[in-house]
Order: sequence, then structure tokens, then C-alpha cells
Amino acid sequence: MPTPASKLALEDLRDLATLEWYVIPLLAIVFYIYTNEIKKARTSGNWDAIYAGLTVFGMDFFNETWNGWVFHFSQHSACWTAPGKTALQTMVGWNIEIMFMFAISGIIYYNTLSEDKHEKILGFPNRWFWAIAYSAFCVFVECLLNMGGHLVWEYPWWNRSFGGVWLIFFFGYFHFYVAAIIVLSMKSAKAKIITIGSLYSVTIVANIICLGFLGWTY
Repeated sequence: MPTPASKLALEDLRDLATLEWYVIPLLAIVFYIYTNEIKKARTSGNWDAIYAGLTVFGMDFFNETWNGWVFHFSQHSACWTAPGKTALQTMVGWNIEIMFMFAISGIIYYNTLSEDKHEKILGFPNRWFWAIAYSAFCVFVECLLNMGGHLVWEYPWWNRSFGGVWLIFFFGYFHFYVAAIIVLSMKSAKAKIITIGSLYSVTIVANIICLGFLGWTY
């Protein structure tokens, strides 16, 4: 039986009637950030900021997909549910505000990195240091959202316990940045584009099959 949070998230799932006007300036901000990075990339020939942005967002898209599968197969709850007020509920654990945030998170991460790939911070290569730092910050924010009832965790292994926090750290955020590091470390633009394209292709096809053909609701 679906939890109260699951039922609430499903009520307005992908209902365009819930859209709010503030979505428009937020979308414009995301567009501005990407077009600004594209302009710089055209001059420098370095498209890594765009690759990082697309990778982190693609990983979040993949995460939200399997989280929806958890809800479908359990018919009880996803690992995380976002039942709070939103301008658009896109999946049970995803909304338009979260999407905008993750759309620029990879670019924020990339612009934090040192130009020297070998520079270390507290003994860690700077790419890995910031991957850990941003993941930890995201977990902290997620705990605050959970405490406020905006992000609901149903299962005992995905909660604010010591073990649960580490699970959220590794499988909720850290692998997003690991994926970005892997993509950024690739030698050719072709390899980066193929990797990112494959990530999106697999996730989009999975959603088309599950939502479109099988009629799943998540």
C-alpha cells in the first residue's frame, strides 16, 4: 500500500496545472549559465564545463529513474519521496526545482576545480576533494529537507542513521561526481560525448518503455 507521502507525490504527478511563474526566470537562469559556458567554450575549445553539467544531471536522471522503480515494484514507497509543494512534480522523488538545481550542479563543480589537475587539497587530488565536499554538503541539505518533511525517507536503511547517511552519500550523490571525474578524464571529446550520450539514451529508453509502454506510474 502506498505511503501517505507517495500518495501525495502522485496526486499532481506531471500535472502542468501546478506550474508557477517562477519557473520561467529559473529556466532563464539555467539557459544563461549554459549559454555563457558555451560562449567561453567556443573561444577556448574547452567544453568540459558543459560535459560536467550534462553528466551530473544525467546521473541524477538515472537515479530518479531507479528510485521510481523501487516505488513501482514495492507499491509502497520509493527510497526518497518529494511530496512537498512544487511547481511541477516530475517523478515521485523529483520535481522541477530539483531538476534546475542539478542542471547546474556539474558546472558549479567544474568551476570549483583547480586548473592544475594534480593539485591536492588536504592530501586529496582536488577533483576528488571537491567531489567529497559537494556530496557531503548535498547530504547535509537533504537531511535538513527530511527534517522539514520536504523529502521523505521510508526505509530504515535510507535515513539519518550513521549507516543510512553513508548510503545516501555514496548512492545519492558521490557517484554523480565520480561520473563527472571519469568523463573529464577522458582523452577525446568523442569519448566524452559517447559516454554522456549513452547515459541519457539508456535512461530515456528505460523511461519510455516503463512509462509509455508498460504504463508504470512513478
